[in-house]
Amino acid sequence: METVTQIIAHRGDKAHYPENTLLAFRQAILAGADGLETDVHLTLDGAMVIIHDETVARTTNGSGLVGQQTLAQLRALDAGSWFAPTFKGQQIPTLQEVLTLLDDLQFTGLFNLELKTDKVDYPGIEAQVVALLTATPRAYTIVLSSFNQATLKKVHALAPQLKLASLFEVPWWTTIQLLRHHWAAGWHPDIRWLPWYQFLLPKKVILRPWTVANEKQLRYCLQHHVAGLFTDDPQLALTWRRKIQGR
Repeated sequence: METVTQIIAHRGDKAHYPENTLLAFRQAILAGADGLETDVHLTLDGAMVIIHDETVARTTNGSGLVGQQTLAQLRALDAGSWFAPTFKGQQIPTLQEVLTLLDDLQFTGLFNLELKTDKVDYPGIEAQVVALLTATPRAYTIVLSSFNQATLKKVHALAPQLKLASLFEVPWWTTIQLLRHHWAAGWHPDIRWLPWYQFLLPKKVILRPWTVANEKQLRYCLQHHVAGLFTDDPQLALTWRRKIQGR
């Protein structure tokens, strides 16, 4: 039986709600997404917060680096109005708040957390994330990913039982390097990589491309039965999966 491709909501239901907010995550789950993807940074006072960029300017009414502001400063920002006035008052959530939401919704899918250490060094973030995620049993599958190979190695040393995935873009040398690593079972490539390098994939690799943004890309991924795909519009992806995979 061929793999049923998991539909993973990229930063939540990003097409219809402000990204990386509790609202976007809740709506993605209610829409039927098989998984959620999000990003974690550390604040100046060491809190784990959920936001994509290293700065807050694009998705809030504030400015400056995430890592140079306290949790209280970040929580005072409006993380919804930039998307639409009706979402005014949405906040930057903490990682713990996202985990609580998943528990409250009895989520049993895939939770992919990207550690954003490829541009800013957050000393100790690996240990903090691992400690929180392994403190209690979870009903859902956790995958930790990063563009930073050193971060993945640190996580593996701390908790070898956790599932890891390497994020990468198009360059061929990244593909060759990954073929030598056996501790990161998941490959999360830029969707542009897939048609060119699919022949290199060993069968044991779990492939989840990002960000699958249009119907052509959706059809390609679903017809090839990749393990999962990251999409901004989980509702559209679910519709195409029913058409192509019948599920």
